[in-house]
Amino acid sequence: MVRYIADFHIHSKYSRATSPEMELSHLAVWAVRKGIQILGSGDFTHPFWFRELKEKLEPAENGLYKLRAINPDIQKEIIRQGVDPKDIAGLRFILTSEVSLIYSKNGRTRRVHNLIFAPSLEIVEKINTSLMAIGNLLSDGRPILGLDSQELLKIILDISAEAVLIPAHAWTPWFSVFGSQSGFDFLQECFGDLTKNIFAIETGLSSDPGMNWRISRLDNISLISNSDAHSPDNLGREANIFEGERIDYSAIMGAIKNKENSDATRTRFLKFVSTIEFFPEEGKYHYDGHRLCRVGLSPSETKKLKGICPVCHRPLTIGVMHRIDDLADRREGEKPPGFVPYVRIIPLKEIIASIRKINKNSRAVQEEYLNLLKHFGNEFKILLDASPDELSKRVDAQIAEAIINVRKGKVKITAGYDGEYGKIEPMLPENLKSTDREQNQPGLF
Repeated sequence: MVRYIADFHIHSKYSRATSPEMELSHLAVWAVRKGIQILGSGDFTHPFWFRELKEKLEPAENGLYKLRAINPDIQKEIIRQGVDPKDIAGLRFILTSEVSLIYSKNGRTRRVHNLIFAPSLEIVEKINTSLMAIGNLLSDGRPILGLDSQELLKIILDISAEAVLIPAHAWTPWFSVFGSQSGFDFLQECFGDLTKNIFAIETGLSSDPGMNWRISRLDNISLISNSDAHSPDNLGREANIFEGERIDYSAIMGAIKNKENSDATRTRFLKFVSTIEFFPEEGKYHYDGHRLCRVGLSPSETKKLKGICPVCHRPLTIGVMHRIDDLADRREGEKPPGFVPYVRIIPLKEIIASIRKINKNSRAVQEEYLNLLKHFGNEFKILLDASPDELSKRVDAQIAEAIINVRKGKVKITAGYDGEYGKIEPMLPENLKSTDREQNQPGLF
């Protein structure tokens, strides 16, 4: 069985607050470095990015695309960056775009982000034509539209029964289907009689599947994870793992929809086997709090304060952990039937930076990172696959031990809140204290 790692939700250089390197050749290089085989195109609603997708991609397997032949100058640059152009030729793109919707429903203002998947550039063109009549697609790679989520779903399904809508980062307080500030308590409230067409949600960086398992009404909903990358080196910080003999658009959608974790499903030629997760505490909306007041609180602490900030005495921003706790009908640790397992990672550059006690974007970290990739091939082989013996032979002893400890869940955690990223550090024996939290990995190891 072949393993395919997919990151569906990314952005292009045309989205706000994104790197100018979010263009196809850089994305391809970094996908290969990470070990990603299927990458979302991101931002297909933006006219300029869509034009680039049409110019630079060509059809591969049904509903998937690959880069057109790369000119010699770009090939030389790719080789200079330590990537084999043959590996880039094996990378597949799937057409995706995030849309931000702001509208009123049931007496409240709703702000919901949704991820659209399309089976072809021709279908994308029809979707874009419909959405251009509603709002300005040139304003941002992730356009803001005054459109109900249910109506968006109807529009794309009327264009193609193969088009798919998946709520993006479903728990983010301000912009998601279940967000504490502007979301819904039930999918049915959001999508009405079209809810039957919603078969997955994206858990987002501030939650993981284990947290979502506490809500039994999501038992029939698949939980996918993606990077939502705004720069190329953030690709794959969350991702999805499939196994099978071959891939195409319908197989990927079918594997996500039919996610039962049983041997019977292995007869399909593609199976959704797991997700790769951030430690959710690193997400910037995990805890409650106020960033400007430098106050981050657990749900129990917030409840003691009756939801009021102890510094400014205004209502706190309620985070993902609290929101899930309010809607949960299961205890922590319980698993639903047919669950898809997961594994938590710390990106390799963050591990190196933590051990070296320098910035992850420093030249020294970049050089050490690329040297490790020369030995192992890609980042996921190092983080997920390499045995302790292989690591000990090729990797600095402290970094090797840190990678193993992350696999075991031995990490030091400072939770993120109200737009402030948390901090997750791998533990080593000399600095592992009884007050630091150790987590049991729920997934692959």
